[in-house]
Amino acid sequence: MIINEKIKEKLPIKDINNYYVVTDFDRTITNDTSNTSWSILASSDLVPKSYINERQKLYKKYRPIELDETMDFDKRSALVSEWFKNHIELFIKYRISEEIFAQVGSDLRIMEFRKGAKEFLQFLNKNNIPLIIISAGIGNFIESFLKKHDCLFDNIYISSNKIIFTDNVATGVDKNIIHSLNKNEVLLPFLIQKQLQNKSDVILLGDQISDLKMIDKNNNKQIIKVGFYSSRTETSIIEFQNAFDIVCLENDNYNTLSKVLFKR
Repeated sequence: MIINEKIKEKLPIKDINNYYVVTDFDRTITNDTSNTSWSILASSDLVPKSYINERQKLYKKYRPIELDETMDFDKRSALVSEWFKNHIELFIKYRISEEIFAQVGSDLRIMEFRKGAKEFLQFLNKNNIPLIIISAGIGNFIESFLKKHDCLFDNIYISSNKIIFTDNVATGVDKNIIHSLNKNEVLLPFLIQKQLQNKSDVILLGDQISDLKMIDKNNNKQIIKVGFYSSRTETSIIEFQNAFDIVCLENDNYNTLSKVLFKR
């Protein structure tokens, strides 16, 4: 684990009641070898192969764009939004049913917690620390995963791409599409914002530098930024160190992180 010298004086956290947590989901709450919530359908045998092929073509076309820091940001963001829209249209084209979503979402082998993540969520719930999940993934699968693990707690709010169904088939996405480059545009409901008013500090968790967009730079909160780095990450470790206050390496987990943050 790499800890920025400036943040060390704030650790361990003395008053957890001042904090709330904002986190990414895919490969942040889940481990870095898990399927993402966008890829788990393609890993099942419940969808047509033609869907899988078309999905893969979209990935090959748009994923390099998502990672291309040299491209104009607004143009890149628009293209990534186009990618997500086109993928959702595949759900509609192939009439993917709500039952298929439910069946795939109930398979606990497809996604797995990072070590200690479940206990971390339980700790936050026990101490009434609000947890805001802002994910570019599919909210249906995130909810299914947490529910199956008995972790869909009352302190958790999920902002993600929730697929809606009409007459049992996918017909679109609820509200606006959330992707890796527009998380700063996510507006939390008034009731959630009200819960956070008296919280002066934030713990942010992510596995990509773009996850830093989950928190508005102009807010007046004190932020502890935690990044999970792995050899699969396209960004260099140096860039990660420059972006995050705490970098969890591949041999780190939520148990080691909890010791640093909360001395538990």
